[in-house]
Amino acid sequence: MDTDRPAGIAFGICIPNFRRGTGPETMLAATQTAERLGWHSALTTDHILADSSARARDYRHIYEALASIAWLAGQTTTIRLGMSVLVVPMRNAIVLAKELATIDALSDGRLIAGVGVGWNRTEFESLGADERFAHRGAYLEETIALWRHLWAGGEGPYVGRFDSFEEGYFSPLPPQGAELPIWIGATAERALLRAGRIADGYHSTRTDPAMMRERVRIVAGAAEEAGRPRPTMSARLTVDFSGTREGPSVLSGTPEEIAEGVRAYADAGTDHLALDFGETDPDMASKAIERFEREVAALL
Repeated sequence: MDTDRPAGIAFGICIPNFRRGTGPETMLAATQTAERLGWHSALTTDHILADSSARARDYRHIYEALASIAWLAGQTTTIRLGMSVLVVPMRNAIVLAKELATIDALSDGRLIAGVGVGWNRTEFESLGADERFAHRGAYLEETIALWRHLWAGGEGPYVGRFDSFEEGYFSPLPPQGAELPIWIGATAERALLRAGRIADGYHSTRTDPAMMRERVRIVAGAAEEAGRPRPTMSARLTVDFSGTREGPSVLSGTPEEIAEGVRAYADAGTDHLALDFGETDPDMASKAIERFEREVAALL
């Protein structure tokens, strides 16, 4: 991944398309601020029908992930756009192939397809996809193969476990073609091995530097065994300048302390950080990103 950061890490933002109080103005302000500062990427969060669990609280108010980046693509020019991450097994794989190809075309080849299998069985059940929950890893793997077939201009027949068709003409192709980068978000070792075997990137959540180092080892080993280059290693982190939050994926404290945290992820083999500033007001979101650039990135 291209970056001029001395720590070897590219910065991205988690687009504030979720949490009560956010809206289009905040999403646009954050994304355009990151683009103006030369940051690498901006990633939406995905849920459709959150339940009452504590883990799903932030997702009860959320703008749809793909529609949001399609809208932002028309108001940006250089920043890469993607998802952190799209829950693929809740959706139709062929429809997704068309949506992602269209967004890549509308953004002049700036899409990163961040994908995962999901964790909330209740959400799957609410969407009528509960039969896929137990097979969601296999569904994701087949979906990625199907996407690359279609994005390369393949017409069929295509025969898979979940999707098959005799013939189908798929156009326009995404500008990035079958090389459109796919990042897999995962925690289980089996899924980490999958990321190494078939993905262009690995995207973590709830991961501290020590955990990331071990995941880098697993993903890189699987990629080497498959004869592929090591995928980009990305971590989704929360930034807290107040110093009050704790957790395995929180950068918290003074700018110096946060910079040390960034260095720890870089030393663990991380290439990219997707930063969630937790702001839902447009001005506050922009100021938080600018503060990180001014007070933290400058120390790197």
